[in-house]
Amino acid sequence: MIIGQRSPKPDTLDALLSPELMQRLDRLDVLSRKIFAGKLPGERRSKKRGRSVEFDDFRQYVPGDDLRHIDWNVFARLDRLFIKLFREEEDLSVVLVLDCSTSMDTGDKSVFCHRLAMALGYVALVNQNRLSVARFDQSGGVDQLRPVRGRRGVHRLSEFLIASLSMAPPVSGGSPFNDAMRHISQRQGGRGVVIVLSDFLFEEGWTRGLNDLAHAGSSGFDVTCVQVLSPEEIDPELAMQQGLVGDVRLTDVETGRPAEVTLTKSLLTSYERRLTELRNRLARDCAARQMRYLLARSDADVGSLVLDRLRERGVLG
Repeated sequence: MIIGQRSPKPDTLDALLSPELMQRLDRLDVLSRKIFAGKLPGERRSKKRGRSVEFDDFRQYVPGDDLRHIDWNVFARLDRLFIKLFREEEDLSVVLVLDCSTSMDTGDKSVFCHRLAMALGYVALVNQNRLSVARFDQSGGVDQLRPVRGRRGVHRLSEFLIASLSMAPPVSGGSPFNDAMRHISQRQGGRGVVIVLSDFLFEEGWTRGLNDLAHAGSSGFDVTCVQVLSPEEIDPELAMQQGLVGDVRLTDVETGRPAEVTLTKSLLTSYERRLTELRNRLARDCAARQMRYLLARSDADVGSLVLDRLRERGVLG
């Protein structure tokens, strides 16, 4: 694993989410491809009497979307597949899942994910959705912010995220992702939107955890997996430009196991090939379970990611 430079950890709400970005996020809302019944009445009204959801928009079909939400009338006219998007008439349950294992503390991945969680959480709260945040680390244990709702929950969310950034993850553990997803799926009951923010660099893989999210409750969660990698992880030549060259001794930050390697062009080529295979496998596994998959660099602009890419993929609207 390649170590990148770190930025200061945010310690205030404004440091997590600027007031300027807050204003731009006010016009967004969380969208769901599935129909869930909320527990509390929301502020939005349905356009159709007797329906639990409100039709919002169309977007082009991408592999992994639920085929039941394809508009076949549009297909008959345009010969292109489009998915119907819905807004809940009742409050929507939104769960943000933060990977806080040791590997996330490299290349600003952890700080980026906490900023992104703050932006997504803000969108959910200002639209009266029921928001909870779950963080997991090497141990597979889960710390969870109890559900909050409305603008008054913004400060509670920021306090939870700031405290999360200050916690030191354990050096080793069991199966953090799979164990944590089992806990979350059982606790949440399979209703609502789940957005997982992680590098997905798990030694034990992610299959069991994704299965638990996909099959929780009667229909499973509406899941989006955002894989966050540092620039040096995506392009190891950047690390070599920063002085990581020749014979080096690397230590796996999660297992503590050392490895002595000689950094050569062929080794970097092999690394890039394996990373591409891992990313493609995760994307395929998400699509097979009707989950969205996005790759994000930890040096990306959070505002652009939320306002552009997540809207294009139908996560927000």
